[in-house]
Amino acid sequence: MESNRQRKVAQIIQEDFAELFRKQSSESKQNFLVSVSDVKVTPDLGIAKIYLSIFPQEFRSSIMKEIEINKAQYRNFIGQKMAKQVRIIPQLSFYLDTTLDDVEKIEKELRGEGDNPVL
Repeated sequence: MESNRQRKVAQIIQEDFAELFRKQSSESKQNFLVSVSDVKVTPDLGIAKIYLSIFPQEFRSSIMKEIEINKAQYRNFIGQKMAKQVRIIPQLSFYLDTTLDDVEKIEKELRGEGDNPVL
């Protein structure tokens, strides 16, 4: 069960990264969208797991690689935003959120358009 503090820190991280990724995608020459679908923070506030949805799918691997390369700069960015609110700036872990893809795949299978035959 998450504490109020964990939820508040997670919400701050989610809002700040959503704004950062929105700005980066609007400044990019390519058309893509990076949204922060969820943030989970450990009880000691030492680690933040950030789940990202990236559209369209063909950009996912390249964007995730770029995010991993720039992880230190993202931690510095969030550190400047949260400096007055927390003592320790959490380590950041970025994960690709594929739940919408999974839902779409299941719906396709249920309609009989997938690999499984309709029963």
